[in-house]
Amino acid sequence: MGSPVTVSITRHVDPGREAEMASWLQAGTALAQRFPGFLGAGWVRPERDSETWHMLYRFADAEALSRWETSHERQWWRDSSAGLGVTESRVERRTGIEGWFDDPTSRDVRDLRVTPPAPPRWKQASVIFMVFYPLSVLANWVAGHVVADLVLPLRVLATVLVMTPIMTYLALPWMTRRMEWWLHGRPAPWRSTTLQRR
Repeated sequence: MGSPVTVSITRHVDPGREAEMASWLQAGTALAQRFPGFLGAGWVRPERDSETWHMLYRFADAEALSRWETSHERQWWRDSSAGLGVTESRVERRTGIEGWFDDPTSRDVRDLRVTPPAPPRWKQASVIFMVFYPLSVLANWVAGHVVADLVLPLRVLATVLVMTPIMTYLALPWMTRRMEWWLHGRPAPWRSTTLQRR
């Protein structure tokens, strides 16, 4: 079980081909959605008349991403852009803590003037603290009973070796999913449900 991978690609297209470019991107997203592990895609242009398009797509892990990126479907889709004059200038892949805070939903952001912002750092730090503090207390309590005779550096090492995979693969992804509404400044899920009932 790996971390989600977000791929950011900057592409340029010939002027006057915006509608075709949007259709081409929608076709690529529709193809990618058929692959297991696909979490979402979107694109944004710095300005309405810009020839630069920033595209994002996200998969559950590196293996799922590789299945898409090496597929015949993706190769066919990329080849179909030949007549649009599409060129790539930059490709980035992001994993780890930053990737946990990406919004894993599909969205069409063609009309936005700026890239949707990541959650503020203080919110990211708050969510990490909400996981790290209780897990650290529990791990240290257990270590105090199970490996209390070990010298401090080895006891800390044992604690960190246990905590790291739990944080990475279980606790932090779980908490991030539950706090996603707060991280991205949306109403709490229970509040939306209460308003609908009224």
